[in-house]
Amino acid sequence: MLTLRSLRRHAVTATAATALTLLLGACGSSDDTTGSADDKQPAAAFPVTITSALGDAVITERPERVVTLGQGSTETAIALGNTPVGIESYPWGSDETGYLPWIHEAVTEKGGELPKQFTGGEELDIEAIVELDPDVILAPWSGITQEQFDLLKDVAPTVAYPDLPWSTNWDQQIDTVAKALGKPDDGQKLISGIKKQLSDAAQSRPDYKNHTFSYIYTDGPGTLGVFLPTEQRAEMVASLGLKPDPVVETFKETEGTDSAVIGLENADKLKDTDVVFTFYTDAKTRKEIEAQPLYAAIPAIKNGAVVAGDDNSFVTASSMINPLTVPWSIERFLPLIDAAVAKVK
Repeated sequence: MLTLRSLRRHAVTATAATALTLLLGACGSSDDTTGSADDKQPAAAFPVTITSALGDAVITERPERVVTLGQGSTETAIALGNTPVGIESYPWGSDETGYLPWIHEAVTEKGGELPKQFTGGEELDIEAIVELDPDVILAPWSGITQEQFDLLKDVAPTVAYPDLPWSTNWDQQIDTVAKALGKPDDGQKLISGIKKQLSDAAQSRPDYKNHTFSYIYTDGPGTLGVFLPTEQRAEMVASLGLKPDPVVETFKETEGTDSAVIGLENADKLKDTDVVFTFYTDAKTRKEIEAQPLYAAIPAIKNGAVVAGDDNSFVTASSMINPLTVPWSIERFLPLIDAAVAKVK
């Protein structure tokens, strides 16, 4: 069963490499963005100091050996031409390759070497990170603790989150990673490209703007929570054109989660939601949740106007906004949303 803490992490075929080309083309970038770690942008970008809630990271020269923790930083580093030597593993969203598919596709399509994976979270394998001999450790969207940070900063400059764990905005994360790698201009190009891809997708579905949505989750029978519009998965849906149900803004945020636990007893507050977005850990859990009368009575649920990801990789990709997940998600998302919108009454 997913806990609220783990929910923050979950985070038509197209390879991530092809999608990345489209993304960079959308914002008019050149091959500079996907060059090598020692390319194109001036060395004057260093030294750079990046301040986080856990401490400063002073990066004196352009990093070559990059290690990433949490989510999203790996994809941005790859998009900037710096395939990490090591990344935190994420088995829940990985495919048969053992990697998140868009990461595996992007690296192998370029003929690169896949990063070594190590255990993260509370059981963070510090020794594995030491063996990777990193020049920088990127963790701006993660849950690393002060104790972990204090150990990691003695290994290499470590970039943590600016405020609270798992609360960094997607564009802020890209900007932070790009500055750490000495490629701030390319970071801005990636941000512009992502916005254009989402905007183009929204323009291809003009009817979406006529429908409201709520992105909900559960932590077992009797529970109900709603992701706020600022949470990345809800922001992605809104960027595709649907309108957040205004009632969501009236719910009190659970601190540091970009979500609100409202309880199943308040399911009727979603009566004006046209389309519900959600996900389930497995078929058994879905059956248990949908069997609850209060849950089943939510109009969108009752009508079948539901986008419910049942593939862990897709749920993960559509839960975060970065240069590789957005194009990978869009082509899979649109058919599901089309089907749900067709059932709105």
